[in-house]
Amino acid sequence: MRFLSDLRTVSTMVFKRVRGKSHKERLEGFYSGQAKAYDDFRRRLLKGREQLWSSVPIKDGMVWADIGGGTGANIQNFGDNIKRLKKVYIVDLSESLLAIADERIKANGWTNVETVCADATTWIPPEQKVDVVSFSYSLTMIPDWFNAIDHATEILADDGLVAVVDFYVSRKYPESGRTRHGFWTRSFWPVWFSCDNVFPSADHIPYLTHKFELLSLEENRGRIPWHPFFWWKMPYYQLIGKKKL
Repeated sequence: MRFLSDLRTVSTMVFKRVRGKSHKERLEGFYSGQAKAYDDFRRRLLKGREQLWSSVPIKDGMVWADIGGGTGANIQNFGDNIKRLKKVYIVDLSESLLAIADERIKANGWTNVETVCADATTWIPPEQKVDVVSFSYSLTMIPDWFNAIDHATEILADDGLVAVVDFYVSRKYPESGRTRHGFWTRSFWPVWFSCDNVFPSADHIPYLTHKFELLSLEENRGRIPWHPFFWWKMPYYQLIGKKKL
């Protein structure tokens, strides 16, 4: 039942203490107990993933790296376009989540999809370069997220794209034309999410637009399932950028 599955997931998120000396150990400790129930709950929690995937132009023979791809649920968003891709890498540090991804790959017969247990800031694809790097609610969970973005620019082909969807809060004084969040939004959500080692940042969008040529950016809000303040929506953004030459 969804209720029991949600209860197990929410209790893990709220009450389970995150332990481990390394980032990998902390991730595995947090996700190992909820890996099988991960996708259904995150589908309702993590907004905008389907829209982002449908906004990235697909070309035949592309190589795509989904950084922090976890269970591989994002790959479903390709639909039939997955057949046009030469290779898709699901890169993550949680072996429990990647085990679910391997099951999904086998069940769908995706011969061009491969899981990789590796660090987002150091992983090098066998091809050396990829055409698309995506971060789907993973930058907020990467301690050195700025290094992950820098590394993405290094492994992207000259005409490569970065696609990002994630939680965030605005700066107190954002760039003209960008969404400005109030004091409580900027203050409450980072503290709330930090209990699960998720760190919504006011610097994601500014840094991404500094490193990439901005092609599209949407700033939205979505409800958090089972949150006591159900009327208070969490900000998230969807961004597509092109590598600067």
